[in-house]
Amino acid sequence: MSKQQSSVPLMCPICRTPLYLFERTWQCDTNHSFDIAKQGYVNLHVVQHKHSKTPGDTTVSVTARREFLSAGFYAPLQQTMTQLIAKYHIQSVLDIGCGEGYYTHAMQQHAEHVIGLDIAKTAVQRAAKLNSNVTWVVGTGTILPVLSAQIDLCTSLFSPLPLSEIQRVLTANGYMLIVTPAEDHLYAMRDALFDQVNLHDPSKFSTQFSEHFDLIEQEKLTYPMTLSQADLKHLIAMTPYAYKAKLEKRVQLEQQQAFVVNASFQIYLFKKKAV
Repeated sequence: MSKQQSSVPLMCPICRTPLYLFERTWQCDTNHSFDIAKQGYVNLHVVQHKHSKTPGDTTVSVTARREFLSAGFYAPLQQTMTQLIAKYHIQSVLDIGCGEGYYTHAMQQHAEHVIGLDIAKTAVQRAAKLNSNVTWVVGTGTILPVLSAQIDLCTSLFSPLPLSEIQRVLTANGYMLIVTPAEDHLYAMRDALFDQVNLHDPSKFSTQFSEHFDLIEQEKLTYPMTLSQADLKHLIAMTPYAYKAKLEKRVQLEQQQAFVVNASFQIYLFKKKAV
């Protein structure tokens, strides 16, 4: 097999050296190899980094999210993200916690190279069917399988933030785009599911990263959604509320034929500080 020079800066998760593409196999110079699955993704989540047999979202959650997002309810958020990528002329993106690829797929329309990474293999398997031009990777944020100083923009939507790893993979002038629930996100639904509702606190992000990043843009995106019974069930199932809420409250809410709830997102764009 002949080595192919790849513009995708993947890193071996075992020895942290560059991975090269040999037909349908990623391999490093020390002969660690990772085959591209028939669905079109590569699994770089090695067993020594796993804390459970099937980490990440469940199949039920992934399926529900695919159905809900496919209906377009979060399209305004998707559009806002892609507009920022276009505005800042981003060439390379690493989407951390890409899930089933709804946002990652849209990012690829505006950037030259996009890597979608998630710890849940079930999610990445579905994502890989959306867009073959994205490099889809099963991996963990604990050790991002990407070479240092190669990424223009790291994105994280509702996912844990491996800050030190993000700093490592970003270029000197790289950006970090974070989307997190705003204070009142899905408030009406949460109020129906729980006896007490605590507001989200997105403001922590604006100070949490101040040592290493400058906040250059922020926006709160809020709009109402009118959900059918099926849409509401999908929304509940794709969130942690599916197992955190009392069963009787969930059953009662899911009997609603129509339900109105606000989506409310806080969007932060940070730029890496000069060293």
